[in-house]
Amino acid sequence: MDEAATISLHTPRALLTAPGYLVRRMYQAYVASWVRQVDGVLTGPQFAVLVAVDENPGSDQGSLASAVALDRSTMADIARRMQEKGLITRTPDTQDGRRKLLNLTDEGRETLARSNVRARQLDELLLAGLDAEERAEVMAVLERLSGHWSDVAGRDQEWTAAP
Repeated sequence: MDEAATISLHTPRALLTAPGYLVRRMYQAYVASWVRQVDGVLTGPQFAVLVAVDENPGSDQGSLASAVALDRSTMADIARRMQEKGLITRTPDTQDGRRKLLNLTDEGRETLARSNVRARQLDELLLAGLDAEERAEVMAVLERLSGHWSDVAGRDQEWTAAP
């Protein structure tokens, strides 16, 4: 069989009824759209950090990690890379040198402003076709699911054996 030939298959129903699969599929499309339409260099998590630092200047890295749903080690890596790019400053807390306090640089503010306009435009594209009430409902469901899924991820689950 010719390797270049592809066969068009339908997505199995078992996957289309699995919320995790659909979320992953949506996320893949979102990341591809982000790279093409918002910023090919600044990642979504980096953008989230810029937004959180802008709203909470001088806050510690650990608290900001929690605010943007990143674990501490990922946040430390992202913050270090953003500092190297000149987007944020990380200064030791005078009372606890292990804590790093984050602030935007002028370049970070400019990057955030530029990316935020395009991110909001992408939001509009993603929710196109929904009226204001439907958008509010979708966002409320997504926020509720996000909290619930975070709770599920943080606890051990005992499963019963399949019959």
